[in-house]
Amino acid sequence: MIGLIAVIALLVWLKLPAFLGLVIASLIVGAATAAVPLSEVPTEIAGGFGETMTSVGIPILMAALIGKGMMESGAAERIVRSFQSVTGEERSYLALWGSSSALSIPVFFDNVFYLMAPLARSMRARTGRDYALFLCVVGAGASTTHVFVPPTPGPLAIALELGVDLGTTMIAGVLVAIPTTVVAGILYGRWINDRLDDIPLRETMGSNAREVEELAELPDSELPGLFEATLPILLAVVLVALSTTANYLHEMALTGVSASLGPLGTLNFAAFEGPLEAVQPATAFLGDPNFALTAAALAAALTYLRVRQLDRDIWTDELVEALKSGAHIAAITSAGGAFGGLLATSGIGDYITDLVSVGGGNGVMVLVSAWVIAAAIRIAQGSATVAMITTAGIMAPQVPELAVHPVYLALIIGAGGNICSWFNDSGFWLVKEIGGLTQTETLKIWTALTTIVSVTAFVMIVSVASVLPLA
Repeated sequence: MIGLIAVIALLVWLKLPAFLGLVIASLIVGAATAAVPLSEVPTEIAGGFGETMTSVGIPILMAALIGKGMMESGAAERIVRSFQSVTGEERSYLALWGSSSALSIPVFFDNVFYLMAPLARSMRARTGRDYALFLCVVGAGASTTHVFVPPTPGPLAIALELGVDLGTTMIAGVLVAIPTTVVAGILYGRWINDRLDDIPLRETMGSNAREVEELAELPDSELPGLFEATLPILLAVVLVALSTTANYLHEMALTGVSASLGPLGTLNFAAFEGPLEAVQPATAFLGDPNFALTAAALAAALTYLRVRQLDRDIWTDELVEALKSGAHIAAITSAGGAFGGLLATSGIGDYITDLVSVGGGNGVMVLVSAWVIAAAIRIAQGSATVAMITTAGIMAPQVPELAVHPVYLALIIGAGGNICSWFNDSGFWLVKEIGGLTQTETLKIWTALTTIVSVTAFVMIVSVASVLPLA
């Protein structure tokens, strides 16, 4: 509660810069908790900041270069025009939805948002409207697959912890993700889009509104080709997916999984354990987001240089400006991670799990309890993945006694872990800064969207489990 009051007072009332406000709020929380010695609070905050920066620093900086290169070269504009040639301008949001949903299965949510944000901005420049809708469909598409569909780490860890078949979890996850995205991304996106004043294209990621709008007026002949335009996205997705696939196949080989090929016989993955183990170091290197996004950034920067025919010194200066913008975003995101990390260190998760009883039967009430625990931990400390994995560990002993299929438990934990992304979630600041939004706009678009995703999925899962327990 102290952390909630502090961060709202500093960021909303005093209107301090986000980075400064989050650091001060972290200091206040640290001083108020007995879990961390007072003398160690600043070090604990610095450690949380550094831990978050380790995971997001290089990707965010490279994303700034990708955004700069794709926006300024016209690559994003080329992709948007290709989308609209298929869906039509009135339904161009469907392409953003499909792309973000598919990309988020092998790629982390934050990396998907890095890649899709320039397309949403370019689409806004071309249509002159519906920016809130575009951000909603991107956010809903990416976040639903991020929490429901393996092999994304959160749902993968839940499935393994609960002993749920991965194939079953993937199919069920997709079945939950699609209608949930329709409600949160399209229906809510349209509703909030009509009620917000038209959101302008603000300067972010090294590009400003005037430049983006000028690119929207260029003829096709002055834009890069479709393959060159999509190369940064293709590189990032293929490289990360390569590593994810290799790891997944290696796990299948280690566990001796077999797949029926019909008349051709049976494929035993154990036979490929040696080759898969041999290639894993290479795929891990290539698929690491730090490398994959660096390769994508280089491709975007070179396209920018070729299309705009810039002097090398000017080109370098433009890229440096993008990196400055990225550094600001990385600092705010890491400060949000430090704030959430300190809340977690304070023992809020243990307090919540003690407060919420797991009892109440072995069927639907267990699902309700799991959702409440995951949601409470998520709201308290910010990380969806931490909330999901923590709740899975708490609920795992209930699985043998469940009166419903355990896949329902896996899915409802994901739903609870996705609720209410706000100031203590680094993802909130990422969406705000990369999307070029104000804090109020981010709360109305992103925080509300994640809550709608969670509640919609909760209602759907509980309803289906009540009718079809499948135990």
